[in-house]
Order: sequence, then C-alpha cells, then structure tokens
Amino acid sequence: MTVPLPTAETRWRCTLCGNLTRFDVTRSSKVVEYVHLDLAGEPKVEERDVLSETIESVRCRWCNAVDQVELVDRPGAGS
Repeated sequence: MTVPLPTAETRWRCTLCGNLTRFDVTRSSKVVEYVHLDLAGEPKVEERDVLSETIESVRCRWCNAVDQVELVDRPGAGS
C-alpha cells in the first residue's frame, strides 16, 4: 500500500483512533550525498539530493494501527 505524503492543504489522520500528530513512517529512499571528511576522518553530509523516495508504511503511535492513515484537509487550508 502506497501512502501519499501530506501537502500544504492536507494532513494524515488515523482512521481508527483519530490521531493527527504521531506516526512512525517506514520509507525507502535513493539519495546522492556530498560527504566532507575533516582531517580527523569525521564525516559530515553537506549536501543531500533525494532522487526517489517511497513511503512503505505508516503506523499510528497511539493505537499501533498499520496503514490505516487517510489524508484529510488541514484547518484553514482553503481560506
């Protein structure tokens, strides 16, 4: 099941318990990173370009429901 990302006009809502704020998201992504190592060898990612990203599942933190998320309108998004 592919779960769509929230937008500026929408947000996630758990269909079982009504949660709007806490979710565990499992995602796969393919990225290109520019990594800068200092002289001691410590890496720091200075640039990150996301080539593709897929949300595999969304779990509600309140009721543990998996993939029971819907998109609903954000309050005031239409005004």
